[in-house]
Amino acid sequence: MSVPRRPHVLLVVMFLLVIGCSAGAVRSSDPEAPGGAAGPGSETGRTLSAEPSRSPAEIPDLGPETRAHIPATARQALVVTGQGPDSNRSEAVLYSLDDPALGWRPAAGPWPAHNGKEGWTDRHLADDLRSPMGVFGLTDAGGRLPDPGALLPYDEEARFAVSGEGFLGEPLEGSFDYVVAINYNRTPGTSPLDRERPLGEERGGGIWVHVDHGGPTQGCISLTEDRMRELLLLLDPAKSPVIVMGDAASLAG
Repeated sequence: MSVPRRPHVLLVVMFLLVIGCSAGAVRSSDPEAPGGAAGPGSETGRTLSAEPSRSPAEIPDLGPETRAHIPATARQALVVTGQGPDSNRSEAVLYSLDDPALGWRPAAGPWPAHNGKEGWTDRHLADDLRSPMGVFGLTDAGGRLPDPGALLPYDEEARFAVSGEGFLGEPLEGSFDYVVAINYNRTPGTSPLDRERPLGEERGGGIWVHVDHGGPTQGCISLTEDRMRELLLLLDPAKSPVIVMGDAASLAG
């Protein structure tokens, strides 16, 4: 009478099943194996994520209210940021919007600058020694010296000559060798020397970007002579340039 072999056969079958599952698991995790357990639509099991979309860059440190005043047509912006509401020292950076998909990019600067002796104001008055805050067009240039190659209309005129001393006793001579008129209380499309004041004489005028004389101004923005020359070569009327000016806290609003 023979001894039944069923238990032995059962063990062999169970062993083969275990080996088979293990082998299948190894094959399915092999990236080179065809038909691996990678999931639908993927041969390697890696999920391809879409490149995150990027919003066009804004001009830094400008708040929504300030940005809202920049015309949609403007593609150049000279941003002059004062150190404080009562400070006469500031910094200027020229930004350009050449590719709307990328947004605003710095084109020149930062440059040290001076502004009005008493700082900034949102309601400039004649002789208050403060620079007006806001966003203003830059459409006209000029100076005592010949046109260095400005793209803006340039008025070379001997009447840009100036003499005397500034608030610190520094000589003012040469301050108006190069100027760019800021369209505050003036008629765009005229020489910076034009005296028309649409808001009235009491609201002041003659606010320019001009050559720095080493001290605060009566309300203008001043840059060193080499930076003024550079600015004149960069400002392009086809890009509807503007100046955005004020103390840092106000511009951030």
